[in-house]
Amino acid sequence: MKSYMYESKVLFGSIFKWIFYATITGIIVGSSTTFFLKVLDFSVEKAQNLPFKFFLLLPLAFIISVFLVRTFAKDAEGHGTEKIIEAIHKKDGNMNIFVVPIKLLATIVTIAFGGSAGKEGPSAQIGATIMSFISQKANLTKEEKKKLIICGISAGFGAVFGTPIAGAIFAIEVLFIGTILYDVLLPSFISAIVALEVAKHFGIPHHDFHMTISQGGNYLLYVQTIIAGLIFALIGFLFIQLLNKLEKISHNHKDKPYKKALIAGFILMFVGFFISEKSLGLSTNVMYSVLEGEKTTWYMPIAKIFNTAMTLSFGGSGGILTPIFVIGASSGSLLGQIFQGNTAFFAGLGLVGLLAGTTNTPLAAIIMSIELFGTQVTPFASIASIISFILIGHRSVYPTQILAIKKSASLDMELGDEVKNTKIKKSSRR
Repeated sequence: MKSYMYESKVLFGSIFKWIFYATITGIIVGSSTTFFLKVLDFSVEKAQNLPFKFFLLLPLAFIISVFLVRTFAKDAEGHGTEKIIEAIHKKDGNMNIFVVPIKLLATIVTIAFGGSAGKEGPSAQIGATIMSFISQKANLTKEEKKKLIICGISAGFGAVFGTPIAGAIFAIEVLFIGTILYDVLLPSFISAIVALEVAKHFGIPHHDFHMTISQGGNYLLYVQTIIAGLIFALIGFLFIQLLNKLEKISHNHKDKPYKKALIAGFILMFVGFFISEKSLGLSTNVMYSVLEGEKTTWYMPIAKIFNTAMTLSFGGSGGILTPIFVIGASSGSLLGQIFQGNTAFFAGLGLVGLLAGTTNTPLAAIIMSIELFGTQVTPFASIASIISFILIGHRSVYPTQILAIKKSASLDMELGDEVKNTKIKKSSRR
């Protein structure tokens, strides 16, 4: 009985401690995210109102981004969530506080003038960096620091997209492929919910796209969903391969950062002029329109994949989830046109299906489908997400994810390695 009382006392104290920590995290990340999003929206609006095409300044924008990152905070390079994962796995959660202003400025410059990147990664990285700094000053333990940083991921995700439950699950699912960190479950939920409420309080808009699916006789739709899952896995595979290829090229020319930025800026200017201006910048209007049933062009997913890989590999700064959502939703819309079905429904499947595959977070993707589209879409979203997650293999847009499971017993590989170091062999099992 004494043992039980002691255990209960410790657990009770732990719950209230982490409710407090998570609430503070939610307030801080929600506030920093609100500030970032408002400045970003203001900058994008001003850029759109220039007397010339906003993307004409892309070469200059990339050069400014490279200068800021290389001069003041190298961890502000690329997409933010990957840097958080790397800090947790390799740096005991220690993050450079100078990342906060540099990530904010570099991302705004990149996106406002047409760089294809997202806003969730910077939001999470800025919030997580602030929490890392606070936890260091408060002399918190290494494990407590890591938990707060994970809460920063969930809070940033939830505040940006208005999906706090998916954000919480994403944060505890994204670090390891095949493992969920249950000990951070409560604070992750609380920080995401609080951050969303703070963002809503200050007027950050969010969207939902609840859909109604006719009940019964959906056998054809299930078959089409399976096919869709296969296609989303293929698209995710191609995206990751291109991203890795361009990052390798960039690394091989790391002594010429400004030349790379200049060339990438001019290439994306060409895309804006002759292929698709809508594929530059955030492209969230494309995502919203296809989720409302409007059609898109066949080349939109291709252009967005190329633009995002170029931006994040050659000098731009920003997140990668928003582009994933745009690529997935536009690909799903095109698939819906081929199937002669509900294009908005397939756009929704594409959004969550590509998220599940490219980030190895199928549970977060499924829950996001509930929060965005409603429960009637969930059975189909679950199938598409799980197929995409499995078929994309042991790859990720986050190369420092740790492999905790094999996606098939017929494959032989070392568990505990980073995804980028995974070597796959035929299993000796018969």
